[in-house]
Amino acid sequence: MLHPARLWKTLNDGKLQCRLCSHFCIIDKNEHGKCGVRQNVDGQLLTRTYELVAAINVDPVEKKPLYHFLPGTSTFSLGTQGCNFACTFCQNASLSQHPKTGREITGQKVTPEILVEAAISHNCASISYTYSEPTIFFELMQDTARLAQAKGLKNVIVSNGFQSPGCIDELTGLIDAANIDLKAFNDDFYRDVCGGRLSPVLDNLKHMKKNDWWVEVTTLLIPGKNDSQDELNQLAAFISEELGTEVPWHISRFHPDYKLQDCPVTPMQALQRARKTGRDAGLEYVYIGNVPGEENTSTFCPSCKEEVIKRLGFDVRKTALQEGMCKYCGCKISGVF
Repeated sequence: MLHPARLWKTLNDGKLQCRLCSHFCIIDKNEHGKCGVRQNVDGQLLTRTYELVAAINVDPVEKKPLYHFLPGTSTFSLGTQGCNFACTFCQNASLSQHPKTGREITGQKVTPEILVEAAISHNCASISYTYSEPTIFFELMQDTARLAQAKGLKNVIVSNGFQSPGCIDELTGLIDAANIDLKAFNDDFYRDVCGGRLSPVLDNLKHMKKNDWWVEVTTLLIPGKNDSQDELNQLAAFISEELGTEVPWHISRFHPDYKLQDCPVTPMQALQRARKTGRDAGLEYVYIGNVPGEENTSTFCPSCKEEVIKRLGFDVRKTALQEGMCKYCGCKISGVF
């Protein structure tokens, strides 16, 4: 099931450098990159995940979460096995970490054509590349996105944001919206807990915004790991000052999972404190995820404070928007509507 990979270059002594993500792995003959799915075979970089989709669902776009991108519509969601991170708290570890165990990569054999036709037949407005890390199935994503765009569908990625700059440029013009995990605002967390680094994620968020992607940010708040007030202040300030006050920030509640079983569930008080931090930094749209209650997920006009999108869980119950503007005061609500 090997397929020619893209974004790589040849080095000396038969080694290759993958240029897909910010690890920039140097891969010896017959070895794999950190993701476990890109392999040096006789001096050619091949991917092991093309056409092997391990998860497919029709989701509300709010589940990504995207609250300001075509709210109330369905998105055709897909992902393969593999990830370029190794987060100890991963909620999809059986999917994301499987290729690193040496076991066979599995999935349902599909083609981009089949995926696009399935999205259309299920009345989806978009296709979301999600569940694991879409960067590592770049070739399938790019080919599918091109066909989807030609058929009038939008394209979405849900990602850790660790792409290479070249990868972002390759996807610009195809990807319409992204929800990016900004997992913390300290490099030690990224290195020790995720197997990555912070600075490329920050640079990539700015790069996506500069390239006119619609961007929303998610942070999973983990007690004692990434929830200090100083860190939250820095994170909220980065979104506000470097990305824009209109960028939605989703703060999600942590539940013990994978290798991080000894950490408690995030207290509601901590989530509310983080939300206040975002508002104090000037962010217009701050949401709390993984907890019940409409006030945590509904959208309010930043000008008159009226509720303009009423949500219950992932369901949009009613809207008060007229051509993307608040019907009460005429304020433009940021997003794609």
